[in-house]
Parts: sequence; C-alpha cells; structure tokens
Amino acid sequence: MIASRYATVSALLFVWLAIWAANCQPAQSPPSAKSQEAKTSYPAPDSFVYDLAYITGQFEPENHPLFVAIDPAYASRPGMYMHRDAYRAFQAMYEAARHDGINLRIVSATRNFRRQKEIWEAKWEGRTLVDEGVNLHLSVPDPLERARRILRFSSMPGTSRHHWGTDIDLNQLENGWFEKGEGRQVYEWLQQNAGAYGFGQPYTPKGERRPHGYEEEKWHWSWLPLASRLTRQAAEQITDEDIRGFAGDEAAKKLHIVHHYILGVDPSCR
Repeated sequence: MIASRYATVSALLFVWLAIWAANCQPAQSPPSAKSQEAKTSYPAPDSFVYDLAYITGQFEPENHPLFVAIDPAYASRPGMYMHRDAYRAFQAMYEAARHDGINLRIVSATRNFRRQKEIWEAKWEGRTLVDEGVNLHLSVPDPLERARRILRFSSMPGTSRHHWGTDIDLNQLENGWFEKGEGRQVYEWLQQNAGAYGFGQPYTPKGERRPHGYEEEKWHWSWLPLASRLTRQAAEQITDEDIRGFAGDEAAKKLHIVHHYILGVDPSCR
C-alpha cells in the first residue's frame, strides 16, 4: 500500500516538474535583422550561370540577385549598382585609399543594355555632343565613321564591360584630371595598389601592347576576378552579328566589334 502511494506521488511529482520546466523556459527572442539576412538565399557567384543575357546586359540590376545598391557615401549620386563581390572588393580598396589620404568616388557603375542604348543613340542622333561640341548627326553622315567616333569612349550596347557589374568609373571622366594635382595622386595610388584588391585598368594607352579598342581611360577600373572570365566568355559566345537592336548597329560587323573592342583591353585584363 505504501509502495503504491509512493509510486503515485512520484508520478505526480514528475508531471508537475515537467509542466514547471516547460512554463519556465526563457522567452525566445525574435530573430534579429542580421540573422534574417543570413537566411536569405542568394545564388553563389561560382554556381551562377553567366549566360548571354547577362553578358550583354539584358537585365535590370536592381532586380538581380547578385547586385547590390552602392552606398551614396562611396558615390557621386544614389541609384547605382554593382555585382556584390566587386562591391565588397571596392569597399576594401576605398578604406585602404582613405587611410593613405586618397578619396575614391564612383561616378558610374553598372549600365545595362537599355541604359547603354540611351547613351549610344543620344550621341548617334546628335542629342549628346562629343569631342568638345561636335554634333555627329550633322557633321558625320557616314554611319561607319560616326560609329568609330562614338567608339572612342563609348561602347555599343551589348558589348560594354559596365553590363557586368564589375566595372566602375572613378572620380572624373577626363584623362587630364588624373595627370596633375589630386587626380595624379589618385591615379598613382590606383596604379600601385588597385591590383591588391583585384582591380585593373582595361583601357591603357593604345599602342603595340593594346592596338585596338577604346581610347585610354584612366578612370575606368575592372574587378578582374570576374571581369576577365566574362571577357573570355563574351569572346567565345558573342558574334558581331549578335550586336544589334540600336541605331547604327550595322557597323558592328564591319568594325569587328568583338575582336577589336570586347577584346581590345590591356592583356592583363583578359
């Protein structure tokens, strides 16, 4: 009888302890923003398929899973985007430059096909003047020569490295600015240090080393861990006939746009 009562009390005590333990667990904190961000699923860059649509800029960067908005603290204006890995590398380079008294500022970053088409056609139709005030629509009636003039500094839509989110223009869009004063300090710092962060200058002076392509652009820097891969991929996947859908596109084949312009970069950037 005593044993029976003991078993009953023990069972009741066990149940009571179990209920007490369940009710006395510390309240679960709501997940932090950081933990929620960590759960966000993005495709890994190494597994993402960089297809022809990506290479030719047929997407909106603000909607693309690999692109992030550039903090206005790094840029001349809001609303610009970069590939997330290239952006991280730039942030590290920015901090190193700032430590050395150098201010880097992004003035242009990702431009998709649609945006590059707007830039190209504005020059083609004379709405944007080139070469210090020249209206190409009025002064250069020959389509081939007009395309050549635009191609000194602007890419045909579908061929720009700015499609990839890896390329940025820094500080100013004039070579002369980088040849004296603050600009020279910025350029010399980039020449000496940008490679440590994966960045290179694709459009170096034209000559024996780089006989084709755009004119020198001291402001244009590519994040090479991805840009070099996409350069080779573009050369393999794009033909001159694929470059179309804008005013003057008939010049692409005659000017050998893939070989002379997509591949017309400094050899270190291929």
